[in-house]
Amino acid sequence: MRSNFHKSIYCMIAVFFITVSFINAQEIQFVNYKSGDFSKAETAQEKEGANMDQPGTNATEWNYGSIKNGSTGYRYFKFTNTGNGPLVISAAKGSCGCTVPTWPKDPVMPGQSNFIKVKYDTKRTGAFTKYVTLTTNAQTNTTTRLKILGTVSAPPTAPKSEPANKPVTE
Repeated sequence: MRSNFHKSIYCMIAVFFITVSFINAQEIQFVNYKSGDFSKAETAQEKEGANMDQPGTNATEWNYGSIKNGSTGYRYFKFTNTGNGPLVISAAKGSCGCTVPTWPKDPVMPGQSNFIKVKYDTKRTGAFTKYVTLTTNAQTNTTTRLKILGTVSAPPTAPKSEPANKPVTE
């Protein structure tokens, strides 16, 4: 009889925790970033990146296209907490040192939107595909991978100058 009582208690506790986890479910949903969505840009390069529309329909991918060497590397990913509990992003990690993410450290409340700012080092010439991996407390997907890609053109080359003491030919 005691073992049935203990089983009943364990079952009630399990049901309680499952119910609480569904009641406080957090979800993260990305939507395409539109120019001007992020109004807290501070530097000129951040503002330039904030005034760009995210191309395509995949809200977890930013295609920089062909960009000039040294141009702004900032891009913004917009997301919304579609759950009914606070969403916490505990980490955001770039796939290399040339990709640096910035994310909200405070919980994002249900229904609120926020941004992941990603800076790519645009002094690296050539095609690139990089990733930012987010770790969250979202119920269905605790990790989300954001993708950035594009091509950085080579820097302009300085014209070659003629030697100052050019030999005279006769």
